[in-house]
Amino acid sequence: MNKSVILGVFAMFATSGWAQSSFGLVDAKIYALENNLSVKNAENDNEYAHQRYIEIRGMGLPQLDFNGSFSNFINLPIQVVDASFINPNAQPGETIEFRAGTKFSAAGTLQATQLVFNGSYIIGLKAADYLTTFQETASNITKEDVLFNVIQAYQLASVAKENIHFVDSMVLITEQLIDKQQNYLELGLMKQEDMDQLNFSLLSAKNSKVSADLQYKNALGVLKYTMGYPMSETLEITDNPDKLMTLSSISTGSIENNLTYSLLDKQVILSELNIQNNRFKSLPTLNAFFQHTYNAYRNEFNFLADEKWYPQTVWGLQLNVPIFSGLSRRAVTAQSRITLMNDQNKLVQMEQTLQFQADQAINNLEGAQSKNELQKANVDLAQSLYENALAKEEIGNGNSIIVTQQYNQLIMAQAQYTGTLIELFQARLTLDKIYNNILPTE
Repeated sequence: MNKSVILGVFAMFATSGWAQSSFGLVDAKIYALENNLSVKNAENDNEYAHQRYIEIRGMGLPQLDFNGSFSNFINLPIQVVDASFINPNAQPGETIEFRAGTKFSAAGTLQATQLVFNGSYIIGLKAADYLTTFQETASNITKEDVLFNVIQAYQLASVAKENIHFVDSMVLITEQLIDKQQNYLELGLMKQEDMDQLNFSLLSAKNSKVSADLQYKNALGVLKYTMGYPMSETLEITDNPDKLMTLSSISTGSIENNLTYSLLDKQVILSELNIQNNRFKSLPTLNAFFQHTYNAYRNEFNFLADEKWYPQTVWGLQLNVPIFSGLSRRAVTAQSRITLMNDQNKLVQMEQTLQFQADQAINNLEGAQSKNELQKANVDLAQSLYENALAKEEIGNGNSIIVTQQYNQLIMAQAQYTGTLIELFQARLTLDKIYNNILPTE
């Protein structure tokens, strides 16, 4: 489904507070993307990466600081100078001591600094910007995992619900047959043993219903959990297996679209940027600064009085040229190269793994489709045999034991069909994940 359409539907439901309790698969996926806590954390990680980029970008912008200070000298410092400094006629070696300064002093300084050139900052800013893209891919993997679990749980619940309908029909048919055959039993036209066989089939059908109901409830519980839906609230699903089969799925694609592959590919780029960053640390850095200060000196605490403040203004440049680091920078760069080689190997290994998984998934999908079609035909045949046995039993030409046998055969065929249906859904879902066909696309 087009992403804009999904977001539009999501906005509609978000406005209404998601008051609904019945969900199709598309609705369930939209709800999960809004309410699952793992998805919310992934969105927070995206915002964190964005704020981290803003932080690093800010390091290269002008920095402005204001500093203020106040001093109260309880004991003024004593200065000692040669007496001749004040009295030319003083004896040689004679000193004079005096207290210098004022009891109170205050200062206010406004300082601005600006990074002029720093190669490491340039690469770091580029890496921080790319890290936001990296984090978006990582968040998409989280979303994909959540939707994978939602789809899987929904499919299991849908199959379980369909199985309930089948079991309910078997219970109803068996009950109707027993009601019809009760008259034959009372008239002595039917053996008690035959009636016991029918009652056995009925009990078996009811037991199957209990199991089917339990499977459905458990599947709904898993679906609620994966969606982030309140566990205490009622939830109903509306899509049956036939409709789920018509939803978009692919059997071919490129493994380069896989999100894990894409994440590793981005990791390689980040490692390359890290190498550049370590190289640029060997380049000179240049910073500019400007500082303006006002100082005041008082013997009384009257800084707000109309007395003089002494200004001081200075600006300058600060150059730092790395010369020798004991080979540590060289070692760090070598380590970053090794990390890059490992990341490149992981990317190649992931490509091989995904290709292997894709080939297996395609084979599993083809096998699951064939088994599902065969088992569906098997169910139809078992259903026909069972109905024929019932028809003969109703007119007195049948045998209750045969009815029970045909019933058991039909139940077994249905169970096997349910298994192949789940297997088919799983094979499709696995292939969709490999080819990145789970998340909404543009």
